[in-house]
Amino acid sequence: MGKLLLLTVCTGLLSVVAYQLWNLSNMLGVFRELVAVQPGNCHLIKGIEYGSEDINILPGGLALISSGLKFGSLPNSDSDRPGQIVLVDLNKPVLSAVELRISRGFDMESFNPHGLSTFIDEDGAVYVFVVNHPRKITTVEVFKFEEDQNSLNHLKTIKHELLHSVNDIVALSPDSFYATNDHYFSHESLKILELVLGFSWCTVIYYSPSEVKEVATGFRIANGINISPDRKYIYIAESLGCAVHVMEIIPNNNLTPVKTMHVETLPDNLQVDPKTGDVWIGCCPNCWKLFFYKPENVPGSEVIKIENILSKDPKVTQVYVNNGSVLQGSSVATVFEEKLLIGTIFHKALHCELSS
Repeated sequence: MGKLLLLTVCTGLLSVVAYQLWNLSNMLGVFRELVAVQPGNCHLIKGIEYGSEDINILPGGLALISSGLKFGSLPNSDSDRPGQIVLVDLNKPVLSAVELRISRGFDMESFNPHGLSTFIDEDGAVYVFVVNHPRKITTVEVFKFEEDQNSLNHLKTIKHELLHSVNDIVALSPDSFYATNDHYFSHESLKILELVLGFSWCTVIYYSPSEVKEVATGFRIANGINISPDRKYIYIAESLGCAVHVMEIIPNNNLTPVKTMHVETLPDNLQVDPKTGDVWIGCCPNCWKLFFYKPENVPGSEVIKIENILSKDPKVTQVYVNNGSVLQGSSVATVFEEKLLIGTIFHKALHCELSS
């Protein structure tokens, strides 16, 4: 009887693991075939060779881009090259990146930038929030952008036990933000177990100098996060759920669920068109190739756009798809006028003309 019970338990556990692995394989795009889509003429942005993980465009057309992320087992992980924030002026006929100087006293050697967000105050001052992973910890760095000097003035470093595995951030004021944690565990082996067993334990954190708290949970890799133009709703990309969550900001900066949109790809960073409210998402259509990277079998790139996300009938459009021959491992997409910018975790950056 004891042996039969043990056999039954083991068979059940193996079935659960097998199902989770099959499910994970589907989410990571193991069985997906890519069909190319291109909106118009596309060109690589000069000066970006080591990633463009997140992009934020200021109202005048200046794009701030985080570059050089070292993350997990990705190709850049063993590099001694520090990360950087670069600037691209979208008003110029030929787009090229210029590294922004960072004020003295900031530890540039360990700079490892991930998600970023900007906030513009009533006086026009631009605050730049950057998720940083120096020496395998997580911090949030706050800078002030000095446009006339092409520089970032470092204001402060934020650390907190609830901000333990931050992926992305959306600024609410010069000193407050929402942030996503993309893992529950910190140890690498436990992170793998978390993925394989499908734990939905990732969180969204609200931070201000007076209060830090968890405001949402239940995500399988909480990734990109952004805010609606009217600043009433928060959008969250759940990567391994292949979903985008809409949450309403309620009193005390808590979040309450409104709806969940399932997308047929793995979403990364979200950017919101301030004029139309459209949500642009950089996606990884065959993300398993990131984890098992080989130069002869590279990950592809995908961009989707969600129109009328708050309506009963939102429209999802596949705007760009490439098998990796041009752009590997897309992570973000954003628009300015008729230009589409697409960033990557560790590769290059692309801009495309949008056909009317």
